Amino acid sequence: MTDDIAATRKQRGEQATAQQRRAADPARSVWVEASAGTGKTKVLSDRVLRLLLAGVNPGRLLCLTYTKAAAVEMSARVSKKLSGWAVASEQELENELDKLYGTLPQDQKQAEELKARARKLFAVLLDTPGGIKIQTIHSFCQEILKRFPLEAGVSPYFEIMDDRAAAEAAE
Repeated sequence: MTDDIAATRKQRGEQATAQQRRAADPARSVWVEASAGTGKTKVLSDRVLRLLLAGVNPGRLLCLTYTKAAAVEMSARVSKKLSGWAVASEQELENELDKLYGTLPQDQKQAEELKARARKLFAVLLDTPGGIKIQTIHSFCQEILKRFPLEAGVSPYFEIMDDRAAAEAAE
């Protein structure tokens, strides 16, 4: 019976990993919705890594999350992965890219080009003014309002109320 449970868990884990890889594929348009702790941030981080490996300029990426914690976590994951790739041994890098894609390109030249791009990405990220924009939906909207206050019908010098000021205003 425990063998059946272990086999079922292994099968579900492989199934989940395959689904996460499909969701991380930048060639697909996806909506990621799942419970807490199920790997949403990992999928989105993997998607960013695959976009960077495909040659997208980091300054052209905008990643929106609901919470500050998720934004910080995602930024940390991407930076950690890219810095690790820059100094990884050949075998470690191949293993990492294999995990990300499910399999490395069979063509040796393509595989070598992918590894070379992976090694350079951390430097590219550091050289990008502002880096990748990873922020909350709220901070993004606030930024838009600050850039276009008249179009939004708000004062150009508006300020966002913090929780304390909102409570005082409500009283």
